[in-house]
Amino acid sequence: MTKGAFHGIQREKIPWFPTIDYDKCVGCGRCVEYCHFDVYCLQEKNGKKMPVVEKPNNCIVYCNGCDAICALGAIKHPSKLETGRLISNLRNK
Repeated sequence: MTKGAFHGIQREKIPWFPTIDYDKCVGCGRCVEYCHFDVYCLQEKNGKKMPVVEKPNNCIVYCNGCDAICALGAIKHPSKLETGRLISNLRNK
């Protein structure tokens, strides 16, 4: 497997990363603490430190542990089923 690839597919071609609903997020930073792959960083937003998805391609494909760690449900990942279909289609090209 090449660096930056998932099952032979370039990581950049797989849209697997978290999105943050800032209407729900309170900036607790638990997602930043949880993720060991530097996907998130804290940045100033409207006078408050808030998590930002800074390096989306660092997110491990199919990992969505930060979704569960967010008590307010502000973090979501794409559908695993749809992502699997996309990966399968990319592998068959």
